[in-house]
Amino acid sequence: MKAIGVLALIGCVVTVIESKIYSRCKLAKIFSRAGLDNYRGFSLGNWICMAYYESHYNTTAQTVLEDGSIDYGIFQINSYTWCRTEKQQQKNHCHVACSALITDDLTDAIICAKKIVKETEGMNYWQGWKKYCEGRDLSEWKKGCDVS
Repeated sequence: MKAIGVLALIGCVVTVIESKIYSRCKLAKIFSRAGLDNYRGFSLGNWICMAYYESHYNTTAQTVLEDGSIDYGIFQINSYTWCRTEKQQQKNHCHVACSALITDDLTDAIICAKKIVKETEGMNYWQGWKKYCEGRDLSEWKKGCDVS
């Protein structure tokens, strides 16, 4: 059991070294081009705010949860339900490897996030969004960004 903890710690250190942390405006452009602005009624500000509170815009963020599952990437998408690791019991609703959610190419993460919003209760999936973004004026999140 200690070996698993040590390996997880080493994995986190390696992840930090190789991680890409986007700027708010760079993400605003990527998210806008990917069709997230007003996707299922959620403004671009919602997506930028949520990504900040979930991962601080870190593409390789990983959080090990108490149940042993892991939240991956910029949107902190959970391994048990949404993506696939080496284990067999995951549901993998996004039909994607969890490793694809922690790259600088956000395509798979965005596709999966859209699926989550469409198939669940909107953005309520993300605790960071519920706590810090829901019901607030989020116009500041894209302010100063050339989003077109």
